[in-house]
Amino acid sequence: MAVSYMDFTSPGVQYFYDLSNNRNFTKDSGNYINALGVKQLNTLGDNSLLDIYLTRGNIVEPHIHQNASELVYCISGAAVISIINPFTKEVIQVPVSPGQVGNVPQGWFHWEMATEDNTHLLAIFDAPTPEFIAVSDFLRLAPPEAVAHTYCLDEAAYKAAIAPISDTVVIGPPANCTKYHQPQPKPQLYAQNNGPVYPDYGQRHGNYPQQGQQRNTQIPHGYTNQGPNYGGPSPYRLP
Repeated sequence: MAVSYMDFTSPGVQYFYDLSNNRNFTKDSGNYINALGVKQLNTLGDNSLLDIYLTRGNIVEPHIHQNASELVYCISGAAVISIINPFTKEVIQVPVSPGQVGNVPQGWFHWEMATEDNTHLLAIFDAPTPEFIAVSDFLRLAPPEAVAHTYCLDEAAYKAAIAPISDTVVIGPPANCTKYHQPQPKPQLYAQNNGPVYPDYGQRHGNYPQQGQQRNTQIPHGYTNQGPNYGGPSPYRLP
């Protein structure tokens, strides 16, 4: 439990805040993030949150919070929370729909992808301000020659691949990207025990909808349970 040093007799004590007054990031009118921390609400203690709005196919880019765990609660729509377990070296997929949560341990790489329009997620942190390290910052700031040498890559091809990344992405694909802003083919599905039909994407967690429900919590096309998706189909394809 947080230890409070707040002087609750002070006239500056705050008990209310409107998150719409603190926009953290905006991609467009349907994809943006509001933030709340102790700087906005001084009685908050060691907690904070991000108020995340996404449309189908948009993704909070791969990142870590080095100072906080993250509890993601789905208010509306549907999303898949992807987490890299650093101990088992596998990608864990956690589909969430309204009323469901997914938890990301502190310091683990993860990303969230909306599988429906009007998706609203609440990310709750056990730190007064969640620190954020984005993979896009590594890609655009790490010297290409060092990366190419370390991983035995073609330096020219690597430079060309990362050239469009000129800023921290936060919500991708970037607004000026046309490659994935188009309908994607549906993946092959399989039937399991005469129940609902889902694609076979390796390890999954959480409860799936019952037969007849239409909520789209399918795992995005291209993931397996063999760790990061190196060399496989694009993880950004949607059913």
